[in-house]
Amino acid sequence: MKIVIVGAGRVGAVLAEAYDAAGHEVVILDLSTRAFDRLPTEFRGSAVRGDGTDEDTLRRAGAADADAFVALTEGDNRNVMAAQVATEKLGIGKVIAKINDPVRAAAYADLGIATLCRTTLQADAVSAYLGFAPLGVPSVIAPARPHHNGSGAHAPDAEAASAGPTGQEG
Repeated sequence: MKIVIVGAGRVGAVLAEAYDAAGHEVVILDLSTRAFDRLPTEFRGSAVRGDGTDEDTLRRAGAADADAFVALTEGDNRNVMAAQVATEKLGIGKVIAKINDPVRAAAYADLGIATLCRTTLQADAVSAYLGFAPLGVPSVIAPARPHHNGSGAHAPDAEAASAGPTGQEG
């Protein structure tokens, strides 16, 4: 399986190392070459310095034929933009974006982007450690509907287009 990871931070580097060790083809992108210092010397994948939201950069990195795409930068907006490019422009089937804000994570999932919310993930981990039940807010949210209409353009319905990030009319 070919996996593209945008963001060579701690989580991105751990996943890149694990997927590489499991025999997958891994491409990891980051704006900072120093971020690649987190990768082990045994890493056989590709480490590409570049902007994971830029279609040309992703194509040059070989992302167009990826099976999975994971956006793990520190910025919610950057992750959503990278996920949109991966889905709409490159046609990658399995795409997920890390979103820190639980409200935005749910809103983006409603718009067709699978999301991982580390805020609720960590809150549930703390609750479990303390012996409490999970909070009931999902940490990974599958896309509610297809993200694009096949023409390369996002096709939100009228209700979603008029709603703000919290789902309230705006």
